[in-house]
Amino acid sequence: MMSSPRIALLHATPVAMEPIHDAFARLWPDAELVNLLDDGLSVDRARMNELTEPMTERFVSLCRYAESTGADGLLVTCSAFGPAIERAARDMSIPVLKPNEAMFQAAIKAGNRIGMIATFPPALATMQEEFAEESQRLGASAQLTSIVIPEAIEALRHHDVETHNGLIAERGKQFEGYDAVMLAHFSTSRAAPLLRTKIGAPVLTAPDAAVARMRQRVLGTSPQTLGGR
Repeated sequence: MMSSPRIALLHATPVAMEPIHDAFARLWPDAELVNLLDDGLSVDRARMNELTEPMTERFVSLCRYAESTGADGLLVTCSAFGPAIERAARDMSIPVLKPNEAMFQAAIKAGNRIGMIATFPPALATMQEEFAEESQRLGASAQLTSIVIPEAIEALRHHDVETHNGLIAERGKQFEGYDAVMLAHFSTSRAAPLLRTKIGAPVLTAPDAAVARMRQRVLGTSPQTLGGR
């Protein structure tokens, strides 16, 4: 392995890139990042009711290419491709991490009443399934309540971060009193500081949790503590 581990980041939308770069800069600045972007993935996925075999193979092919760059680990930053990520992980020799895997585990450890705020509707069903599977695997009884705010991601795509964050913070007030609130996508993590001023529940973001977990997988170090506030 290189002195600076190479981590490939596979993006299906440009709006996921800044949050994960910020998380690496804070939590693992020594990592060398390689970015692979196919923004057509999110566009095409939004037109489908479910993840098709051709789309899955297209996604897995990108994962294989990421491995061929000499990456020591692969982190996918889009939450709408869970089954495709699982297939890639089975076929590859490097750690492959789903975007929300570590955040789900942190939320389940926080308690039983968990809220989740999503902005990309096609990702919701697979995320809910993955959360339920993870809760069962951990022997927990966590219950997930989800809301979707598609107008927030539309605002972000038009570079209106203020509206994006405001919509999430306002709707997120309904999760006051929950054990934890998850911001579903890497892109939604931008709203965490504002949401934390509106509710007392811990607010968890995917980028920070994912970087800590990937660092653990690649270097074999203990995971960093994932604080919610």
